Amino acid sequence: MNIHEYQGKALLAKFGVAVPKGFVAYTAAEAVEVARKLPGPVYVVKSQIHAGGRGAGRFKNDPDGKGGVRVVKSIDDVGAQAGAMLGKVLVTKQTGPAGKEVKRVFIEEGCDIKRELYLSLLMDRASSRVTIVASTEGGMDIEKVAHEHPEKIIKVAIDPVAGYQQFHGRQVAFALGLEGKQISTAVKLIGALYKAFIELDCSLVEVNPLIVTGAGDVMALDAKVNLDDNALYRHKDFAELRDESEEDPAELEATKHDLNYVKLDGNIGCMVNGAGLAMATMDIIKLYGGEPANFLDVGGGATRERVTTAFKIILSDANVEGILVNIFGGIMRCDVIAEGVVAAAREVSLHVPLVVRLEGTNVDLGKKIMRESGLPILSADNLGEAAEKVVTAVREAK
Repeated sequence: MNIHEYQGKALLAKFGVAVPKGFVAYTAAEAVEVARKLPGPVYVVKSQIHAGGRGAGRFKNDPDGKGGVRVVKSIDDVGAQAGAMLGKVLVTKQTGPAGKEVKRVFIEEGCDIKRELYLSLLMDRASSRVTIVASTEGGMDIEKVAHEHPEKIIKVAIDPVAGYQQFHGRQVAFALGLEGKQISTAVKLIGALYKAFIELDCSLVEVNPLIVTGAGDVMALDAKVNLDDNALYRHKDFAELRDESEEDPAELEATKHDLNYVKLDGNIGCMVNGAGLAMATMDIIKLYGGEPANFLDVGGGATRERVTTAFKIILSDANVEGILVNIFGGIMRCDVIAEGVVAAAREVSLHVPLVVRLEGTNVDLGKKIMRESGLPILSADNLGEAAEKVVTAVREAK
């Protein structure tokens, strides 16, 4: 689950991470009101959307071409810039051309920035360890830095049994070129980030930039905190942090029915049981020249109703021009899938090619249900045949 910058900073501050003082505002008048609580004379007005690159982003139909993060030097300018952002659509590298509407802004005190660094904690799947990633190139796209200057990326893996130790922090601090009291401050800050990562069940904590101020303080000037969806049951209070307006409506609907759905940019909808099989299905669609429109795992114990809902969610995407259903019936029964597919196809008046590949428990019954449904369902005996059929059918339909 993604949360806004101001929410992430509030969580990290509870663990002792130093962050600039700031307040969220939903109107220009409220932005002026909260700015009066800050020391000034410099203020920062930050658009709050679930996407990175806000500072380099641009608002649609905005002649001045300013980004989503602006530094101002008066309270009047805080209101003016907040008003210029709120209700407007901000386009960044992460939002895509559609952009996202700014519905709230974060008003923060200005900082005397001497250096900008990069720091994050994430789960390294290769080592199965929480890993600190740092770089002297703060404020930049870390993927670009890793590609062009891999020698500037520092990685420190933490043993899950021993946990974070001060030598981990010193190793990072030395590599970042910190000195004097900055080292001990950084060691403490990294320790606080690690504690927050573990106790909040995060999948990512990213500070870009981590700054060194003119006074030598080390602070988190930005904060991107992603919370592990699978651990949300342990944090009931996180529900209030969720901003459903920032989520894709289809993905949001899917979560309400325990469906794992991620919208993609292709035109062939996929409904599969099992994450690994779903990934393989998307790969083979591409192998045959198609483009998957989504990732959708209905799970191993899906009901007819859940399958019907999944089918409707796929078809809610206007880009979908064909559907591939790929089911291996282990725990899941093929006849249940068939009943759900037939019910959904009838309910929504299926208008795109549909290819179904079933294998496993009750496969013959499942195929019979589809065959006797009277619907134009194309059957396939293996995954390669299924992918080839759906790609061909979509092309012919055009």
